[in-house]
Amino acid sequence: MFDWMVWTTPVAVFFICIVLMLAGMTAWEIRSATVLRKGWLPIATTRGDRLFIGLLMAAYINLAFVGLGDRIAAWLSLSGEPSVWISFVVSMAVLALVMRKG
Repeated sequence: MFDWMVWTTPVAVFFICIVLMLAGMTAWEIRSATVLRKGWLPIATTRGDRLFIGLLMAAYINLAFVGLGDRIAAWLSLSGEPSVWISFVVSMAVLALVMRKG
């Protein structure tokens, strides 16, 4: 069923984190309703809006890192492509920033 995708450890961890975030946000929303708030994003957002925007940003960061991995290796004179764990950590930091300050 899942043979079409390359399930490496970083990919599995990334998707597990997304599932856990969605479950946590659902429980949080049931426990206490969210209110609109204006952060540094150009629109007033709820927690769910910020999660969605943050997840999109995280996905784009990971895709850009995978797509530019060989160029990053050339720019930094590395023997191989850098680890995707770097993009995972960066994308989760951006997601946390959007959730907190967005």
